[in-house]
Amino acid sequence: MAAKALSFVVGDYVVYPKHGVGRVVELQSQEIAGAKLELYVLRFEKERMTLRVPTNKAEAVGMRKLSSSVTMSEALTTLKGKPKVKRTMWSRRAQEYEAKINSGDLVSISEVVRDLFRADDQPEQSYSERQIFEAAASRLARELAAMEAIDEPAAMEKILDILRKAAAIHNK
Repeated sequence: MAAKALSFVVGDYVVYPKHGVGRVVELQSQEIAGAKLELYVLRFEKERMTLRVPTNKAEAVGMRKLSSSVTMSEALTTLKGKPKVKRTMWSRRAQEYEAKINSGDLVSISEVVRDLFRADDQPEQSYSERQIFEAAASRLARELAAMEAIDEPAAMEKILDILRKAAAIHNK
């Protein structure tokens, strides 16, 4: 168990489901309430946030290494699909979208991005739709950027390019 728990090293990019891509900047030992804890110190640059995760809880909270290239290509292929918009109430769909984003699963996040994308010639999005779309797209772009060693705006442009091409095909 201990060997499995310490599977991240300083400098690794990791995905924390609720916050997206961060970097392990330090391994710390702290005594909290009389118990000695080993902690991963994660830095999320975009949010200017530091998070400490006990090494023995990393797996339980869903912390993982960056996705494999196979998973990333599956996620990018998902973006090319036809958007699936359910005819349920927005509040219920919004909850489902948030759950998919917070799951940390790249393909689920891609589904949210695909379903909420609006091409320039399509009707305007509501404020909450745009917020959820931007959160999902940003999460996807950060992981793509970390995997391909490019900056986030370049990764976002790659994602939007795929979405625009797919929209041109599906909106005919």
